[in-house]
Amino acid sequence: MTSKRVHLYVSGKVQGVYFRQSMKETAEKNNVKGWVKNLPDKRVEAVLEGEESNVYAVIDWSHFGPPGSTVDEVKIMNEDNVENFSDFEILP
Repeated sequence: MTSKRVHLYVSGKVQGVYFRQSMKETAEKNNVKGWVKNLPDKRVEAVLEGEESNVYAVIDWSHFGPPGSTVDEVKIMNEDNVENFSDFEILP
């Protein structure tokens, strides 16, 4: 089992369309920990941590998002694995 941690920045029509709540549900379904929040510049930022294949499943989902969203770009940055999350949270 290979653990992976990534930092995502998702741009497009991703606020006001239940993107964060849908990402939380997708992450929990895939046993991925971390957080997601809206940014003032209308992007969504997230940190995902978990088994590599599970993290990629959430990344794949983030390229489409929930119905009503339009994803223009997903920036992905790999990070050192820290494993300090106990669940997946929506941050204010």
